[in-house]
Amino acid sequence: MLITQQPILQRFWYPVLPIASLTESPHAFTLLGQPIVLWRDRDGNPAAASDRCCHRSARLSKGVVIDGNIRCPYHGWSYNACGTCVNVPQFTEDQAIPRTYQIPAYRCQERYGYLWVCLAEPLKDIPAIPEAADAGFRQIQEFYETWNVSGLRIMENSFDSAHGNFVHASSWGDIKNPVPPPIDEINETEDGFVMKNWVKVLNPELQKKNLGIAEDKTIRSNERRWYLPFSRTLKITYPNGLIHLIFSAATPIDDRTSQLVQFCFRNDTEAEAKAADVIGFDRQVTQEDRDVLETTDYDAPLSLQEEQHMATDKPGILMRHRLAALLKEHGEVEQRRIEGAL
Repeated sequence: MLITQQPILQRFWYPVLPIASLTESPHAFTLLGQPIVLWRDRDGNPAAASDRCCHRSARLSKGVVIDGNIRCPYHGWSYNACGTCVNVPQFTEDQAIPRTYQIPAYRCQERYGYLWVCLAEPLKDIPAIPEAADAGFRQIQEFYETWNVSGLRIMENSFDSAHGNFVHASSWGDIKNPVPPPIDEINETEDGFVMKNWVKVLNPELQKKNLGIAEDKTIRSNERRWYLPFSRTLKITYPNGLIHLIFSAATPIDDRTSQLVQFCFRNDTEAEAKAADVIGFDRQVTQEDRDVLETTDYDAPLSLQEEQHMATDKPGILMRHRLAALLKEHGEVEQRRIEGAL
């Protein structure tokens, strides 16, 4: 599926930028193949719009923010958060700015330390994470980086219980026991599904510190939630009651590329486990995933005929079914790479 060719995907929220990165200067991002510019308006609220001046198409992200408006670097035209041109320096005071001097503006919200953008009328809300409002949990910002892999591949991998003992053999996987436990249950929801399973994992020295568990192996009880189209949570509960909840989003830059956004919530303290150590272990795990996923074909098919499957692929197959149903519901046909194209 070529995600930039499926308009319905524009109707979902995606995290695009850490809030801390949005300073006084505008910031550029590409979402679903569309260049956008991000800045703060006069009231300090985030704003998002097309990164093209409607005059001669210069990138607004190369300009500056003046009194909450984004000013084009080419001829100085300025736009407000609604995308309306509010100043043309070349006009005299008695000249009215035509209503056609306008750029597309997009919905923009702050949540979980990130700016989220939706390019069209939203179909769903930003995923709700109850732990974010629970005083018993702390949030740790982990990763914000560009991966050369499609969002569907990242999401399928997140729910694939068969890959861990191979891909993560240097971190928590036990390659001597390649058969994973069966999936306990998968229940569909309005915006995706919930999957529950458990797995016995190796517990290396860094994790012994992070978890407060001294044994060489431990059990993870996993609750995984998939949110259409490319985000998920993995809530891991350990035998001692520690909860490590990871949120990951594969924000689609283009057909080939995703911006990985990952943060976690834990019901412990910095004194019990240093954030740097938590990030360090999760860094190793995500890099192991990345090394393999970036070798996969970005044009992941929704059809089940082009690739072979096994029982542990059930969550990924359900994702493909749900995405295919989404396209059909909105009158779209899956768009694929032209034969012979790279």
